[in-house]
Amino acid sequence: MTTAIRVQGLGKRFRLGEYEPYGTLRDTIARGATSAARRMRGRAPSENGKRGKHVWAVKDVSFDIEEGEVVGLIGRNGAGKTTLLKLLSGITEPTEGRAEVRGLLSSLLEVGTGFHPELTGRENVQLNGAILGMRRAEIRRKFDEIVSFAGVEEFIDTPIKRYSTGMQVRLAFSVAAHLESDILLVDEVLAVGDLEFQRKCMGRMEEASSMGRTVLFVSHSVASIMRLCPRVILLDKGGIVRDGAAGDVVKTYLDSGLGTTASREWTPDTAPGDEVARIKSVRVLDENGDAAEELDIHRPIDIEVTYWQYTDTTGTSPSVTLKFTNDAGAVMFASTDMVRSDWYANPRGPGEYRSVCRIPGNLLSEGQVFVELIFASTNPAAIHWMESDVVAFQVNDATTGEGVRGPLVFDWPGIVRPMLDWTIESKGPLHHRE
Repeated sequence: MTTAIRVQGLGKRFRLGEYEPYGTLRDTIARGATSAARRMRGRAPSENGKRGKHVWAVKDVSFDIEEGEVVGLIGRNGAGKTTLLKLLSGITEPTEGRAEVRGLLSSLLEVGTGFHPELTGRENVQLNGAILGMRRAEIRRKFDEIVSFAGVEEFIDTPIKRYSTGMQVRLAFSVAAHLESDILLVDEVLAVGDLEFQRKCMGRMEEASSMGRTVLFVSHSVASIMRLCPRVILLDKGGIVRDGAAGDVVKTYLDSGLGTTASREWTPDTAPGDEVARIKSVRVLDENGDAAEELDIHRPIDIEVTYWQYTDTTGTSPSVTLKFTNDAGAVMFASTDMVRSDWYANPRGPGEYRSVCRIPGNLLSEGQVFVELIFASTNPAAIHWMESDVVAFQVNDATTGEGVRGPLVFDWPGIVRPMLDWTIESKGPLHHRE
C-alpha cells in the first residue's frame, strides 16, 4: 500500500509567553493588532522565568498512515492532538523531525474561521471552496448538495454574522467534506451541532473512507472513534502512548485515566481516597439510568457517585461536592449533597453509599461539560479525594424550535440555558383616540 502520511521524530517546542510565528491568517492579524502593546510591556523574562520556560507540545512522534486508512487520535486536553494536526497541515513548523503528506489534503481544524461575517452563506461557500482548492465549476456543481447537507437552505443568502455557531460549523464542514481531497484531517467538529448533523458527519466520513480517502479523526467521543476508526493512536504529554487496534487503545485510554469519560469505576485496591472512605464509581446517567456521554438538553441528567465508607462517623459524614465547568473553562455552578442535612449531619456506619445529583432538563447550555469532584468531611475537616474533570459529557440542543431559543436560529448567550415560565395575556382591545 502507498503511504499517505509519514511522520518521523516529529516535535514542536513552544516557549511560554512567546508568539508562534506561524499560524492561520486570523492568528497573523491578531498578532499585528497587539504588537504595539507587547512592545510596551517590554522584554520577556529570562530563561529561568515562567515565560522563558520551554514546553514540548509534541515530542518524538513517529507513525505511518497508509492510503485509505481511517485513524482516530485520542488523548486528554493538552495532549498535543491539535498541534499534531497543525504540523501535518503545514499551519505551523516543526521544531524537529519531519512529516510527509502525499496527496491533496483538506483539514477541519478551526472550522469556519475562514468565513467572512459580512458575506452571505452563498458567497462564503464560493470563497471558502476556492480557498480550499475547488474550481469554480466544481463549486457550482456541488453547491446545492453542500447547502442541503448543511441544512441552511433558508438562510443561504443571509450574512454569516446572523448564523449561529452551529450553522457556521455545519456549512464549513459541508464545504470541506465535498472537496475531492485524498486526505481529510478532522479535529472535534462533531462536538458542535445537533445529533442529526453529527450522524450526517459520521456518515460522510464513512463514505470518504469507503472511497479510499485517508482520514485522521480527533474526537473526545469514544463511541464515535470506535464506530469510525479501526486503528487509534493515543497521545499524552505530546508523545504516543499506544498505537494499534481501536478496542485495545481505547481500553488503555479509559483504564489509565488519561481520558475524561462519562463513567469511571474502581476496584477496592485501586479506589481513590483514604482510610476513611474511597470512591467506587462516578457516572453520568441519562433519564433511563444508563451511562451516557451525549445527552439531550431537554432531559434530566444524573451525576452518580458511589463510595465505600470504612469507619464510623461521630460528627459529619463524608460528602460529595460537584463543580461544573464548560469547555471555555468557565465555572457554571457547584452543588453539594450537604443540602440534605437530614442525611449529612447524622452519624453513619461503615458501608457502601450512593449519592446522586440531578440536573433538570433545560438548565445546561449546549456544549461539553466537565465535572470536578470534591470528596470531603467537615467535622473533622478532611479531603478524602478530589479531581478535576473526573467525568465529562456533551449536551446537545436540537434546532427544531422546541428549545429555549424557540424558532430563533442564532447563538443563545449564557453558560446556562433555563427554560423559564412566561405569562402572556390580553389586556383588552386597543381604544384609539378620536
